Amino acid sequence: MEWDWNFVWEIMPTLIQGVKITILATLLGSVLAAVVGLGIALARRSSNKALSRTVGFLAEFIRGTPLLVQLYFIFYVLPDIGILLPPLVAGVIGLGLHYGTYTAEVYRAGIDNVPRGQWEAAKACNLSARQTWTHIIIPQAIPPMIPALANYFIAMFKETPLLSAITVLELMNQAKSVANTYYRYIEPITLVGAFFLVISLFSVVLLRWLERRYGKIER
Repeated sequence: MEWDWNFVWEIMPTLIQGVKITILATLLGSVLAAVVGLGIALARRSSNKALSRTVGFLAEFIRGTPLLVQLYFIFYVLPDIGILLPPLVAGVIGLGLHYGTYTAEVYRAGIDNVPRGQWEAAKACNLSARQTWTHIIIPQAIPPMIPALANYFIAMFKETPLLSAITVLELMNQAKSVANTYYRYIEPITLVGAFFLVISLFSVVLLRWLERRYGKIER
């Protein structure tokens, strides 16, 4: 089968729509993962043993099961108990919760990387818990986290094709729809790979810039 440029330009608008949904799902999922991960990390550091152990168990359960199974559960099983979510919302929640358990470990490592003396100095200066976190701990903990967090978000982007399983019209789903309609697969599937490669490379460049811009800690 020969490459048909006319067909490429014909299907390009459809694929672009899929790219937009893919990027939107990744951005929203990343924000949710960042928030969920921080919540899990703080809960696991809680002095409340019941809370810490319960959150820890849930995080390990989510991390230990496949993302695809979680997406199916959110989209197909929850409606049986009255929770009906639009496909994109279900996909974002699935991505956010799944990767939130991984970002939680990044947060934990970043927080634990802050020297103990910094905590003691904050206490000696009579800083409140909020002041300690916002002015002492977080500014020192975040820079080392940037590469790991960015890598997880890039991995999330490359896993968005799984959202096609719950009818989200992201890039892969749009490509499959076009391919099945015209019985031509080489162009749409190749373009999907090209889109993912280009966006991933752009993300890597952005990651390197973030590392140079914010990756250094002033002590």
